[in-house]
Formats: sequence, C-alpha cells, structure tokens
Amino acid sequence: MALLEKIVLENLKPFLKTLDYSAQHPGEAQQKVLDSLICAGRETAFGEEHGFSGMHGYQDFRVKVPVTDYNGICPYIERVRKGEDYVLWNEKTKWFAKSSGTSSDKSKFIPVTPSNLRNCHYRGFKTLLATYLRMNPESRLFHGRSLTLGGSVRPDSTGESTAMSGDLSAILLANSPGIAEIVRTPSRKVAMTADFEEKIAGICKACSHQNITNFSGVPSWNLILIEKLIEYNKAYCLTDIWPDVELFMHGGISFDPYRERYKSLIPSDKMHYIENYNASEGYFALQNDFSDRSMLLTLDNGVFFEFIPMKSLDKVLAGESDDIVPIEGVQTGITYAMVISTNAGLWRYLIGDCVRFTSTDPHKILIAGRTQLYINAFGEELMIHNAEEALAEACSECSLDVSDYTVAPVFMDEGHGKGRHQWIVEFREGSEPEIHVLEEFRHTLDKALCKRNSDYEAKRENNATMEELQLTAVPSGTFYRWMQSRGKAGGQNKVPRLYNDRRYADDILAFADYSAASSPSTSS
Repeated sequence: MALLEKIVLENLKPFLKTLDYSAQHPGEAQQKVLDSLICAGRETAFGEEHGFSGMHGYQDFRVKVPVTDYNGICPYIERVRKGEDYVLWNEKTKWFAKSSGTSSDKSKFIPVTPSNLRNCHYRGFKTLLATYLRMNPESRLFHGRSLTLGGSVRPDSTGESTAMSGDLSAILLANSPGIAEIVRTPSRKVAMTADFEEKIAGICKACSHQNITNFSGVPSWNLILIEKLIEYNKAYCLTDIWPDVELFMHGGISFDPYRERYKSLIPSDKMHYIENYNASEGYFALQNDFSDRSMLLTLDNGVFFEFIPMKSLDKVLAGESDDIVPIEGVQTGITYAMVISTNAGLWRYLIGDCVRFTSTDPHKILIAGRTQLYINAFGEELMIHNAEEALAEACSECSLDVSDYTVAPVFMDEGHGKGRHQWIVEFREGSEPEIHVLEEFRHTLDKALCKRNSDYEAKRENNATMEELQLTAVPSGTFYRWMQSRGKAGGQNKVPRLYNDRRYADDILAFADYSAASSPSTSS
C-alpha cells in the first residue's frame, strides 16, 4: 500500500475497530445505540408525548412508541421545518433531505441533524473508505481526486425559517469539512448545479484533465456522466481519460442491470465496485467483501434497527400483530420491512425498504426492494429482487443491454381474458435488438421470472391466471427525458421499477407517444 494510503488507513482504524466489534456483538451494539437515542429523545416534544422520561430498554420503547410511516411523523417534521426546535431531536435542525421515493408523488422532507451528519452519514462513509483500503492493500486512492455527482439544495419552501432542503448528496457536500475539498472534485458550485445537463457539462469541462481515482453515486446517473465524458473527450473508454480510476461506490438502485456496461466502459483489472446503503434517513450498510455482494449492517452508527416480516406488515400497521424483531431475532431467507430509529429524530420509522439477510453472523443484507415496490395483481407477489435477477439473466443470455425499465400489470378487465405483466424497456443507444431477438428476450425473461418466483410460476403454468409477459421497447433516452420532464433528473431520484397499478407505465407510454397496446411482435 502506498504511504499516503497507509497514513489514511491508520487514522481510520478506529472506525474499523468499531465496525468489527459491533459485528461480533450485535445485540450489545444496538442496545448502546438505543440507550443513546432514548437519552436524547427525552429532551424533545416527541419524547415528552411518548413517555421517554420513564423509558428503560427495548421493551418499554416498543410498547410506548408505535411503528409509523412518513404520514405519521410528517406533522412533527412540519413543525421543525417551520422553525420550532427540539421537536424530534435535541438539536436545532436546518437541513432536510427531500425525497419522493418511488411510492408517492408527494415530497418527503427527512430531517438531517448535526448528529446525523457527523455520527451517521460521514461516519459511515469513513468506515467505507477504511474497509476498502483494508480490502485493497494495493490501492492508490488518495493519489488522485474523488468525484461526486451530487444534487442541489435551496431554501425550504415553508418560507418561515432558515431551513434548507434538497438531495442528501448536496447536503453532504454543503457540510463537508474543508479538508475534504482538497481531494474532492468538481467545485461545490458545479457539483450542486440544479440543472442536470448543465452540471454534466460543467463536470466534463472541469474534470476531464484531472486525475480521478474514484467516484460515487447512483449507477444510472453516473452512467450518463461517463458516456458524456467519453463523448466530450472523443475517447474510447473512461480509462483513456482517467487511467488511475479504481473505485466506484454506488447505491440507491440495483447495480446488476448496469454492471456489464460499466465493465465495458472501464476495462481495467484494477477497477473495483462497492455498494453502500446510504439513504436520506441514514447510513445503514456497506459491502466489505469484493466476492460477496451482500452488505454488512453498521450496527453502531446512530441507527437502531427493527424488522417486520413482509407477510406480517399489514397486520402490524393495523395494530393486529406484534411480529417485529430487533437484530437478535432476524433469520435468513425471510424478506423484512425495515424499521429505524435514528439520531435524526426518526422514531420507529418504516423506511419503505425491504431487506433479506444472507448471514446472521455477521449480519449481512441484500436490499430486496420497497415495501410498495412489488406487483401482486394476480397473486404472483413479484418482488424487485426477482425482477432484477431475471432481467440480468435474460440480458446475459440474449446479449442485450437494458438501460432502464418499468413493470406494471395489465388487468383482466382491460380487454384481456387473463392478466399479464407489461415490461417497458429501453435498450442502450446503438444496441436496440431486431424483432426476432426481442421475442427471444421476452420468452427468456418470462422463464427467468418463473425460475425465481414460485408464485409467478404457478400463475403462469399453462397460462392458468397469467399469460406470458408483454414487452414494449421505447426509444433510447425515453426514461431520462421522462424523468427530466418531472424535474427528477439526477441526484438520488429513481425510475419506479415495479408498481402495482399503471400510473407510471401509462405516463411513460404517453410521454413516448406509444399506445398502451404493444405491437403483435412484442406482445403475447
């Protein structure tokens, strides 16, 4: 390892020590976090309302504090946005991460407190860097600059306080210490430009002749950046521009549909990809093994975790079940809805993400999707991880490159005798397949879904209640232009992948000037 990296790793060792200890003692680490959260919560309006002063331990906590979603905690957040202090957390709160997620058109404003910035988000990122340096002793990460494709922030729309809201990435940039600016690029002004295309142009101009060794962000938006950089520099691949690039830290959406494209654009045997789970609500997990795509939960990072089996979620929310467990109670092979309490003042908050544990010693997870990011129109219970894995297999078998997609049900009452799923897909520009290849891809994708989901397979057997999926290919750039038309280009915005009704599918088709009915060659 180069001397500079050795010095950095030495300074980051305390974060590795904490990570390792909490992985070996998960219950102890989580109890320590909960005790700290309750102590801070006693000095808040929420804590007074929910009896934090007499609260001792987890059992008291779960009895006195109900599980809630954004609608439940929103009234408290609105009070903070309007300038009231110490409502949810015992610190004054200026920053709010604005997020619409994929399940609602209404914007969510997630508080980002000083403690949450310092002891969750930044601490998580430092732990990730330390983990990477431990995994890659040959790294020369700090011999160049780090590029961040951030979002933007602006004064909060309440107009009654000094609050600021915007993408989490921009909030992290706006608050990063001065020393971080020495190794980071582009300038804050360029990185936080609100217009995505203007931001990309600025990065191409500012960073094409810099030595970039690493970059981070959402895979889909960074892929657009890479392709624009290659075009701007008239290069063949990214390593022609940045020969020392060695790391992409990604999150927000599944990397699987983009993995092969990244490898083709960055043909380097020293390139590494690490996933981390850094949401607007907190930093939750990181990949600590190049050969294992699951992520290690950060159990001593200002977040207390609870988990609800997806089969029990509706009953728990209705108050008809208490089937919710802390970290000690989780099992592998079960899809859980994740509930968090954090040093941002989120209390037993249903974040909307689903996870599956691949290991409980240590506790490692894969993101299985969103609690509302699934399709169960015909009893098929198709989850996002089924869709992502099947799509990756079909793309590999048919040698195709899907850049974006969304899936929606086609209901029986829409002129069809039986239900089906419609996949609206966009292929990478220049790789659009011929009609006979589309047909092969459609059949392969349907078989891959059957292989991964027994409920889907049962409904599809002999076309019992579902017919073979319908495939509609839209022109290259459709999804980007659609997101741009909604003011959701760049940052942490995500294309809605699976949805249980047709609101997004029909909107995309209308935007692309397509009819909802596909041509016979791409429909079953």
